[in-house]
Amino acid sequence: MAFNHLPAGVHDALAPLSVTPVTHSVPMAKNHRSDRSPTDHATRLPPGMLLDRLASGPSRAARITHTEHLPPRAGRHAVWPDRIRPEVVAAVQACGIEHPWAHQARVAEHALDGDSVVVATGTASGKSLAYLVPVLSTLLDGSEAPNGRGATALYLAPTKALAADQCRAVRDLARPLGTAVRPAVYDGDTPVEEREWIRQYGTYVLTNPDMLHRGILPSHPRWSSFLRALKYVVIDECHTYRGVFGSHVAQVLRRLRRLCARYGASPAFLLASATAAEPAVAARRLTGLPVVEVADDASPRGELVFALWEPPLTELQGEKGAPVRRPATAETADLLTDLTLQGVRSVAFVRSRRGAELISVIAQERLKEIDRPLARRVAAYRGGYLPEERRALERALHTGELLGLSATTALELGVDVSGLDAVLIAGYPGTRASLWQQAGRAGRAGQGALAVLVARDDPLDTFLVHHPEALFDRPVESTVLDPDNPYVLAPHLCAAAAELPLTEEDIDLFGPACAELLPQLEAAKLLRRRTKAWHWTRRERAADLTDIRGEGGRPVQIVEAGTGRLLGTVDEAASHTSVHEGAVHLHQGRTYLVRSLDLDDSVALVEEANPPYTTVARDTTSISVLETDVEIPWGDGRLCYGSVEVTNQVVSFLRRRVITGEVLGETKLDLPPRTLRTRAVWWTVTEDQLDEARINPEILGGALHAAEHASIGMLPLFATCDRWDIGGVSIPLHPDTLLPTVFVYDGHPGGAGFAERAFHTARAWLTATREAIASCECDAGCPSCIQSPKCGNGNDPLHKRGAVRLLTVLLKGAPPEADGKPEPEKEGEA
Repeated sequence: MAFNHLPAGVHDALAPLSVTPVTHSVPMAKNHRSDRSPTDHATRLPPGMLLDRLASGPSRAARITHTEHLPPRAGRHAVWPDRIRPEVVAAVQACGIEHPWAHQARVAEHALDGDSVVVATGTASGKSLAYLVPVLSTLLDGSEAPNGRGATALYLAPTKALAADQCRAVRDLARPLGTAVRPAVYDGDTPVEEREWIRQYGTYVLTNPDMLHRGILPSHPRWSSFLRALKYVVIDECHTYRGVFGSHVAQVLRRLRRLCARYGASPAFLLASATAAEPAVAARRLTGLPVVEVADDASPRGELVFALWEPPLTELQGEKGAPVRRPATAETADLLTDLTLQGVRSVAFVRSRRGAELISVIAQERLKEIDRPLARRVAAYRGGYLPEERRALERALHTGELLGLSATTALELGVDVSGLDAVLIAGYPGTRASLWQQAGRAGRAGQGALAVLVARDDPLDTFLVHHPEALFDRPVESTVLDPDNPYVLAPHLCAAAAELPLTEEDIDLFGPACAELLPQLEAAKLLRRRTKAWHWTRRERAADLTDIRGEGGRPVQIVEAGTGRLLGTVDEAASHTSVHEGAVHLHQGRTYLVRSLDLDDSVALVEEANPPYTTVARDTTSISVLETDVEIPWGDGRLCYGSVEVTNQVVSFLRRRVITGEVLGETKLDLPPRTLRTRAVWWTVTEDQLDEARINPEILGGALHAAEHASIGMLPLFATCDRWDIGGVSIPLHPDTLLPTVFVYDGHPGGAGFAERAFHTARAWLTATREAIASCECDAGCPSCIQSPKCGNGNDPLHKRGAVRLLTVLLKGAPPEADGKPEPEKEGEA
């Protein structure tokens, strides 16, 4: 039997509520800040005092395991380059910004010189203004050209929310410049009647990589005048383009550069990120161009108090009688309630859509008991909402109408919510880069801010709240992407050929793997060579061959059965676990039961209900080795890296009581299996090593399974991923290795670089895994060490002590160079 751990999961169930709101009196004062609603009734408290109030009470103070104080910093001014149009400088000054920060002036200088440049300074350091000033100045120059359209610029954001927010900012800034700057959002939500105007007259078009891939590039003749005049491509939050998604975006940008060259344009790329390691190297991998780095942050910063918070153990018992901590969702909802009662503008970030809904529901219910009008000022924000719902929530947050928001990472990136006092982070978001992005949402107006990381019942979260140096003394992760991944490159070569026939001159642009893939695409009859060019041969759109976010398939629509009303959507890849027949679905505080899931028509029919339970999908996984690229002896055992095929099937779901988590029953499901060809790292042990570790056949499966779970939970410390990006399988006798084997694999077709990072840092990674298990205070294993929230086998069997002994023996054989061994430099990885 194989024990599995898949890159799709389930989330915290609602735990018993025992909210004790902070009862300190709050000074009543009229607040004249423009970023607050007139109904706010609290003065802005210093972050240290705010944390003290949250931690008041007999049990709460003990939940803070560490507090980090980041001191304030003074700013350094400069002057704008002389080449910036005076009208643009005047518009900036009208917004209250007399002089730029030094890094803003440097970015503007490089942009005006036509250099591609990446600005990698802290959150709220004015990166947007750094690239907007030269862009607006160039657009203004272009408007005076005697012939033609003048200059244009393209802005790419990873989320629709960020593009919409930036469009508002550009319109406000450019209003004094007249009609020379015509910003417009062009994405899937843009009405059809507006699209032709944008193509013909828009000078600053804001979109996302998905729309560029599927909509703009395949229709480039209709965009010819825009592309011919393109001077700048702005890539905001560029650190988000990592893994498979980043590799796809890298190829989309190469396609864009190719078409721009066809129309005689060679735009400069302006990239921005608050959390990037080796930003120039990462930007070069992404764009394929030399990029200048500006990373000396000259902006001022207010004080940041960052607390690590561990929820308490409850009297409840989980699977196999394991102790259970209060879920991070319930704990975060308590804190959001307390902050709202004090008039503190806050955002609570949570990883899952369901978690975002739960936090808002719990906070609203508690607020109704104390101050009913306040309950209306807390809401949830997540992907899958309809466009009009998202825009309304963004406006309400921006104006201060909303006081508290529970959000997924859909709101993490760059959205200007100046005036926030506090950020709550329900569970480690997977990378230090994302952690600092979320924490940086507070204090964006330069004031002091509070950030609180609330640990989940998870081995990595438990490790981090007790090892703060792993968060605060280490830099953000390197950005891993591999544009040469054949699973990524092949569909983009087809898309490029459909846009313009491919020639041998294009091989250098798309990378060395291009020459190897073209004959294979010919053999597959996707491309046909005529004279010196390769042509797309099919009637269907080549851009539809791939989903650049790796989600695959069209989104499943969630429809209310009785009314036909569209509630939202869910990615096809997640539909098997989240909207299967009988699943509980939450949407803006309402609970629905899924009546049916039609995979052919991509529709899930739901009906409103109020069941006393939540649902958790169960699945099975098998894995086979396709090719072993590298194999290293670890004593008698082996550490390997290579290609694998993973087969997964959702087979049932559990119904769990909302309050206690008690399992009420299991229902079988009949869903089709899925296969995934990807990259994996795996290790084996021999009979002699098992004897040395005192592992008998009765506990072997549990020891391997426990080691697998914990190693997946710890890998995000060593690779730019989170545990939902990776999967694992452990088996006492694998048919390909003929030995007890543990696999950890990338949850994306073709791989994403995470397993490769694990291979190159295996000694440090597995040492931290062993330490996390051994140091946990539980007796037989718990969610803080070896139990997984997404285990397809219900965390059975698991053997904590056996896992520690097994990893101890395995690590004894690890070669010294396995710790910190430098990774070979390869094109497409940074």
